[in-house]
Amino acid sequence: MRAHYDFSKMEGVKNPYIKQLKQPITIRLDKMTVAYFKNLATELGMPYQNLINLYLRDCAVEHRKLALKWAS
Repeated sequence: MRAHYDFSKMEGVKNPYIKQLKQPITIRLDKMTVAYFKNLATELGMPYQNLINLYLRDCAVEHRKLALKWAS
């Protein structure tokens, strides 16, 4: 490995994946929901935040809508 590298002649290249970057947000979920996704993520061997993101992305891509019926 060199002691010094010269980056002055290096040309910048835009990140081709910039549109796919994640946006940090704050969201409040109940404990039971978080526990469910943590357990499922452990079974699958992946971080629970990624699992939640995949689930929400699938809902968005498939245009799923929650069917709520409020008690009258």
